[in-house]
Amino acid sequence: MLSPEVVTCPDYLLQLARNCPPVKTAIVGTGAPVVLESVRASVDAGIIDPVLIGEPDILAQIGDEIGFDISQHEIVSTPDEKAMGEIGAALARANEVHMVMKGHIHTDNFMRPLISRRTGPRSRRRLSHVFHMSVPGSDRVLMITDGAVNVAPDVKARISIIQNAVELSHALGNDRPKVALLAASEEISPAMSVTVDCQEITKRCADLNMAADVYGPLAFDNIVSVKAARFKGISHVVAGAADIVVVPTIEAGNALFKMMVYFMGACAAGIVLGAEVPILLTSRADPPAARLASAALGAVVASKSS
Repeated sequence: MLSPEVVTCPDYLLQLARNCPPVKTAIVGTGAPVVLESVRASVDAGIIDPVLIGEPDILAQIGDEIGFDISQHEIVSTPDEKAMGEIGAALARANEVHMVMKGHIHTDNFMRPLISRRTGPRSRRRLSHVFHMSVPGSDRVLMITDGAVNVAPDVKARISIIQNAVELSHALGNDRPKVALLAASEEISPAMSVTVDCQEITKRCADLNMAADVYGPLAFDNIVSVKAARFKGISHVVAGAADIVVVPTIEAGNALFKMMVYFMGACAAGIVLGAEVPILLTSRADPPAARLASAALGAVVASKSS
């Protein structure tokens, strides 16, 4: 079994981000070495211009430990985790930063003020999360949505989730992504309600004329393997060649992305879409490479939104 520490940020993503101007980014919760290491890597790559939200003494101590001079960057002082989240959301709402990144802070304290209509950045669409997965030695990218924000989205919600992911794929240069709707079977069965939902989503997305091919239900083998799809007589353009996998529940998405990380050494860049600014929802266990990839992903989205 591989550990997530072997991951590397994909070169193509870094190159796309370097073609964009540095994004002013609120780093919410900076009291851990891995966070500042990621900030330094993103600054050195020319991806972000950070606003560091945390306790200055701890920031300075960690900066000294890792050899990162934080004095050249803006610091917003607060020792309180709840206040850190509120400050990050307020800066985004006021358009003083154009991206927000989760650092060493609990997810509830980070996300609650961001998703609030009263305190967070304004939303263009339902908020949803995408994992951008890249595997060492492969040029193929697989995006998984939603494995972090929407728990059990209904048909309408999943269509919004698809629209967010398709926009992201367009921003990354894929003009017509292939979107697969995950289920346990390709057979439509009322006893397996997710298959009925997938059938309806397929029809509704076709009516929307979005620049994507959307199809389901499909079991995972027929999403990623042309051979498996052909064996089952599935000839749709999405079968075996999906760019985006839409999962029915948060558990399915979470398990799928973690299996790719821990068994395949995949780099998982995570981003929340649908708000006026990209929200980088990293895990406190994420290695620096995954955090750098998330920053690069967000920088590309921010540049397309500006």
